[in-house]
Amino acid sequence: MKILALETSTETASVALLDGERLLERSVAGRPGHSETILPEIRSLLLDAGVSLDALDAIAFGAGPGAFTGLRLACGVAQGLAMGLGKPVIPVGTLAALASQCPHDAIFVAADARMSEVYFAAYRRVDGVLEECLAPSCAAPGAVALPAEGDWFGFGSAFKAYAEVLVPGLGARLVGHDATPVPLASSVARLAAHRFARGEVVDAALAAPLYVRDKVAQTTAERLASGGKA
Repeated sequence: MKILALETSTETASVALLDGERLLERSVAGRPGHSETILPEIRSLLLDAGVSLDALDAIAFGAGPGAFTGLRLACGVAQGLAMGLGKPVIPVGTLAALASQCPHDAIFVAADARMSEVYFAAYRRVDGVLEECLAPSCAAPGAVALPAEGDWFGFGSAFKAYAEVLVPGLGARLVGHDATPVPLASSVARLAAHRFARGEVVDAALAAPLYVRDKVAQTTAERLASGGKA
């Protein structure tokens, strides 16, 4: 199984190749919105791995939620490559990919969504497989809530950006948190491999980002009201 994966949903970006048991990954220089940097990195990664484009079984991408420009880039590149090769696409939720990096079994992912909001979701690891307990949502930090039952470990950048509101607001069932992780293409590749094995792929033309939040920009008045600049 050979899967190429892209993750550009945050201010960092990476590409990875899962080739059987071998996993190669590299970061992409520049901002994730720069398509001129991600395509050369993909070519270089495949060249170093000795794998040709037409040998790939599928193209996976971090589908979001995340930065609007990054999501469009990842989806567009995955679609373009897949269409040219006649290969399927595997969209992988960015919050699920992030949760897969956490060593705990009950994971509450909370990522900084900017605009004073948080992307969040909850997952449990059962027999080594992540199960979604709370679908990805977007809310102000004070409105974010844990699932109704159980203790959870917090994971993601929102625990740094909004710690003063988020941590006490989630209460005693939040047993700890780690604010350092960012989504990685390698995590997208691993989850995509499981989905590929189950036949959970889509035609390239049908692949789409998961925005969660429809509104991606603020008006001048909204920016000023939140302390920003016009």
